[in-house]
Amino acid sequence: MQIRPAQTDDLPAILQLYAQPGMDDGSVLELAEAEEIIARIAHYPNYRIFVAVDHDTVIGSYALLIMDNLAHRGTPSAIVEDVVVDPQRQGLGIGKQMMAHAMEMAREAGCYKLMLSSNAKREAAHAFYESIGFSRHGYSFRVDLVN
Repeated sequence: MQIRPAQTDDLPAILQLYAQPGMDDGSVLELAEAEEIIARIAHYPNYRIFVAVDHDTVIGSYALLIMDNLAHRGTPSAIVEDVVVDPQRQGLGIGKQMMAHAMEMAREAGCYKLMLSSNAKREAAHAFYESIGFSRHGYSFRVDLVN
């Protein structure tokens, strides 16, 4: 398995991964919209979508944002989002390898922390994240801005 930055050609497979229950439940972007968004993301200085690939097949994906900070004496921090693995390959260590990759990328960037949020209902995901070194910290808050 290889983990690499996503390319435009990977978008159909990434969207298929997002369509699974618990992620976007079948309601995903049209390919043209996804292509526009990934083109915008490419202009962000430290925001990348990564894919896990096995024999040219995308089997997982995640997004990583590394942010500069004025606080914490200017030390950057990182956020991982949209972690997803092919349902047929869950439990095989793919998520663990992707999160190890995210942690390494954040370390290399000098980040003092890597954060993620997970829906309160996703208890299996919480156990997974704790098993690879994440700890529950504080509270996650949100406000829905679109219906």
